Amino acid sequence: MAIYTKEEAKKILEKALSFSKADACEINLSGSNSGNIRYARNTVSTAGYRSTQSLVVQSSFGKKVGTATIDEFDDASLEKVVKRAEELAQLSPENPEFMPPLGPQTYDEAITYKESTANVTPEYRAEVASKSIVPAAEQDVTAAGFLDDSAQFSAMINSNGLFAYNQSTNVDFTVTMRTNDGTGSGWVTRDYNDIDKFDASEASKVAIDKAVMSREARAIEPGKYTVILEPAASIGLLQNMFRSFDARSADEGRSFMSAKDGGTKLGQKIVDERVNIWSDPLNPDVPTATWNGAGQPLKKTSWIENGVVKNLAYDRYWAEQKGVEPVPFPSNAIMEGGDESLEDMIKGTKKGILVTRFWYIRSVDPQTLLYTGLTRDGTFYIENGQIKFPVKNFRFNESPIIMLNNLESLGQQVRVEGNLIPYMKIRDFTFTSLSDAV
Repeated sequence: MAIYTKEEAKKILEKALSFSKADACEINLSGSNSGNIRYARNTVSTAGYRSTQSLVVQSSFGKKVGTATIDEFDDASLEKVVKRAEELAQLSPENPEFMPPLGPQTYDEAITYKESTANVTPEYRAEVASKSIVPAAEQDVTAAGFLDDSAQFSAMINSNGLFAYNQSTNVDFTVTMRTNDGTGSGWVTRDYNDIDKFDASEASKVAIDKAVMSREARAIEPGKYTVILEPAASIGLLQNMFRSFDARSADEGRSFMSAKDGGTKLGQKIVDERVNIWSDPLNPDVPTATWNGAGQPLKKTSWIENGVVKNLAYDRYWAEQKGVEPVPFPSNAIMEGGDESLEDMIKGTKKGILVTRFWYIRSVDPQTLLYTGLTRDGTFYIENGQIKFPVKNFRFNESPIIMLNNLESLGQQVRVEGNLIPYMKIRDFTFTSLSDAV
């Protein structure tokens, strides 16, 4: 059994800490139970269940740090791993950026755990596969999908009196549908903390319909187009933008958030005023733990407000160097959307392209956040409010900053990869060449 209650975890951690002779000691304990099923060519290929647990000790003498890990928690094993961490610390060079452990903290009660997700059965997983495979086969389509469900906990304690605990659940699902003539492809992803929100039939139908619709795609000239980006498309670019909200790289002139005068873009307007992005560990649709790996409390934080940069993330060391309060990096991203559904956005488009998702995204210029990548698994031409025909995939060259400055409209939010991202209509999105890949 890898999932320990708060009391069980604390007992193990306190026992391990009692063996410490270092100047400072921080110990993390974690474990997970997870199950999965994978299918391809309309047949289940693998299914499994795994249970893991781990305890990590970080001991320090002054600024010399050593780390050791173990997965056995009897007293002798705990004493051994603590001693090993201390031996390694004594052998290590000093870390000039070492920060002593935090003292006691107060955390909000997380809402990340759902019993129904923790109790998923092999029969349920098989049913999910069936809800993809059967309707796919009925439409001359081949399904390849993966479902992974998990329950996990994490806890930490240190020699300065801090203790933190969190329990969470998660389910991830992706499926690719290919038409048997090899010319059409559709794809969908779903992720939740609460598996009761997951509908395998609905998700599979979306991918099947896209596969059927995308058969015999036509080639059209690359160039600048109005695009409707599904959240699974835009998240790849937006996540790269979120990473640039690191204060240190901005202060050191290494990122898009670095200003020309040597400062940062904190307080500057960088995108359309309709763009509002924040993080919130207590959002019911995308909840996360209320503390991070450093033991810092996570609170609702605004990152972009009406297009203006409101915060940059400062770790404890860099905050101390700059004489400011630490700002933990976000655990999720929530972008404000509108009321329009995808269907509404298509109806309101005179001429444009609908993009299901991007993949193989690579950086071209980190200073401007310019990226290149490819469309995939369903790209469609829109004319006079209707999808007219599928088009061959494109390579794009685009920056999320330019994209969010060319914003035409925002649609409904959708959870994707633990974030809430809206459908977006963007003008003048740059496609540079065609790709023959389906």
